[in-house]
Amino acid sequence: MNKKQITYEEIKNNVEISTYIKKGNDLLGAIGFTEHGFAHAGKVAERAAEILTALDYDERTIELAKIAGYIHDIGNCINRNDHAQSGAIMAFRILDRMQFDTEELADIIGAVGNHDEGTGEAFSPISAALILADKSDVRRSRVRYKNRNEEKLSEDIHDRVNYAVHHTHLTVDTEQKSILLELEIDTEISAVMEYFEIFLTRMIMCRNAAKFLGLSFELSINNIRLL
Repeated sequence: MNKKQITYEEIKNNVEISTYIKKGNDLLGAIGFTEHGFAHAGKVAERAAEILTALDYDERTIELAKIAGYIHDIGNCINRNDHAQSGAIMAFRILDRMQFDTEELADIIGAVGNHDEGTGEAFSPISAALILADKSDVRRSRVRYKNRNEEKLSEDIHDRVNYAVHHTHLTVDTEQKSILLELEIDTEISAVMEYFEIFLTRMIMCRNAAKFLGLSFELSINNIRLL
């Protein structure tokens, strides 16, 4: 059987994938999680591509990173627990039926299966870019509208931290061999220490992913360098 070079646009237009992203986001909304729908999928895909583009990777590797970034959370439609591994199995089934090239398929499902902190590890440029893109997507718009009132924000630290972030920017500096995550946080909504309270393991994962790409990982909050 001839294998195909599936494009990112084909993945975005795939009805099955779109359904799983939507259903996963619905499930997480029901249990109080931040947005994990098409906005998050698209931002992670584009940011993963930007990272590898800045590092001068070839076009196909960049496109594969976009694909992995877009589908990385489809496992949420099963359960939040172990969603990375569930998503990898689902991705294999979908992409194999699309006659995806076997070697490329292995790279993508490996990246999807290794994007979550606690169980994941960067093992390829695609997986490293996915981790950095996913863990750096912290922003106010990820807090669901029903959780944006003062009472709801005070109840949930994840909503509070995300809602406090006014601006996020990820920059790859090839000369300094670094990748910098810059955040602007409204400290009247959430203290900087609360960010570290919930995101420390993610930042460690980012540091390891950056190291795989030959970079140091740096974090700046309100123009103060913290890592």
